[in-house]
Amino acid sequence: MAVASKNIPAPDLVPIRRALLSVFDKTGLVDFAKALAAAGVELVSTGGTAKAIAEAGMAVRDVSELTGFPEIMDGRVKTLHPSVHGALLGIRDDAEHASAMRTHGIEPIDLVVSNLYPFEEVRRSGAGYASIVENIDIGGPAMIRASAKNHAYVAIVTDPGDYASVLNALEMNIGSLSLDFRKKLAAKAFARTASYDAAISGWFAEALEIEHPTWRAFGGRLVEVMRYGENPHQGAGFYVNGDKRPGVATARQLQGKQLSYNNINDTDAAYELAGEFDPARSAAIAIIKHANPCGVAEGTSLKAAYAKALACDPVSAYGGIVAMNRILDAEAAEEIVKTFTEVIIAPDASEEAVRIVAAKKNLRLLVAGGLPDPRAAGTTVKSVAGGLLVQGRDNAVIDDLELKVVTRRAPTPAEMADLKFAFRVAKHVKSNAIVYARDGATVGIGAGQMSRVDSSRIAARKALDAAEAAGLAEPLTKGSVVASDAFFPFADGLLSAIEAGATAVIQPGGSMRDDDVIAAADEHGIAMVFTGVRHFRH
Repeated sequence: MAVASKNIPAPDLVPIRRALLSVFDKTGLVDFAKALAAAGVELVSTGGTAKAIAEAGMAVRDVSELTGFPEIMDGRVKTLHPSVHGALLGIRDDAEHASAMRTHGIEPIDLVVSNLYPFEEVRRSGAGYASIVENIDIGGPAMIRASAKNHAYVAIVTDPGDYASVLNALEMNIGSLSLDFRKKLAAKAFARTASYDAAISGWFAEALEIEHPTWRAFGGRLVEVMRYGENPHQGAGFYVNGDKRPGVATARQLQGKQLSYNNINDTDAAYELAGEFDPARSAAIAIIKHANPCGVAEGTSLKAAYAKALACDPVSAYGGIVAMNRILDAEAAEEIVKTFTEVIIAPDASEEAVRIVAAKKNLRLLVAGGLPDPRAAGTTVKSVAGGLLVQGRDNAVIDDLELKVVTRRAPTPAEMADLKFAFRVAKHVKSNAIVYARDGATVGIGAGQMSRVDSSRIAARKALDAAEAAGLAEPLTKGSVVASDAFFPFADGLLSAIEAGATAVIQPGGSMRDDDVIAAADEHGIAMVFTGVRHFRH
């Protein structure tokens, strides 16, 4: 049954006479409390917060003076009391509420300053179950939500970053806060507790191995408001969810202008692909344009890998994103800056490389501190009208798959190495995906077509264009191998790849016409390998 509204209009300005401060993050606390006290605000506090305020020489009432009850159970119970929540939830202009407050000696609280136990940080630290549970805040969210609900009379501050604006508003309004300001603080407070509860519920689902909980929540913190989204008429913001997976959301930007929405999307795609390549085995470079690879290569050095990756499609690489699996060195930096590049992302960068990139003042350089683990579990989320599609991250890795040779001819060792390389890249190409590879480098990529045969033809056409640009007598697809992210439904896609010069094929298999495709491969002396795993990426 819904609670009826009493339709009592909220006052515009509420004088701030009493404040309750109870925070875990004490950043800026003492200075903020001093400013409140100087403005004549009575300070009420709890535990460690009260101690910090008192040690700074300010008068502060312990919350137990209001409740008449001491903190108990290691501080688990201190503000969960009618004297606190009545002070927060009471409608001051309602006669019944005001009478109840007088009868029970409840003193109104006008300002609450509260932030929460660091559940998200403790969870990320790898702490044990009991420690994580102990960092689930109860009293804090209860006070925050009560204050935010009663924003008609109470201001709630959950972010130390808002202390300055609160003090400025108090000064402008001679010790009061406006209704509009209180509403904005309340909105932020509800968003914070929602994000906090999302982290807790997500952790429980993970701990209990519940893949699809009945209720699913996602939360994040705004990093920046962006100039626009995919297009100039779309607004956009960048949020982080606290996941420490190395990538664009956790990287440090050493230089360059602000990242755009498309930059972030493309950089994420680039670095996830770079993470597929073990840096102990070889250097690897991925060049991304519009979330698709336009060149990927392994090499003995980053410089060598970049040259091979760029050769795949030098036209599309212009204005692209460059990701790598090793520390950016000076040799690689010198080559990369020769082509207009939007973003470079690497695990780290040498001092000399940083100086080289600095000559291109708009070029963004990001260091992520590590590589994303391609095998790690996780979730991806996509919005649809009226809902969300949530799935596990595609963490299948070609090195872990059981490969099956299905043709009369088996791949040579060199072909098998390139087949694995090509399938590793195909995982990160939009479907339908076709990837030609030779000597540890892509030599033709077809992405995002409605027909697999069209992707095959486009990749071959790209290879022809690259050969002409490089002055080669024939495209590098001659003698290459080819990977398909999903099965060939007909032999035509395979025949197109054979026509382009491919000598070996890797694909998931599983089509009703597998026998026809295998027969076509055998007829042309092509080796074919099935992986049993599909890599659709829409």
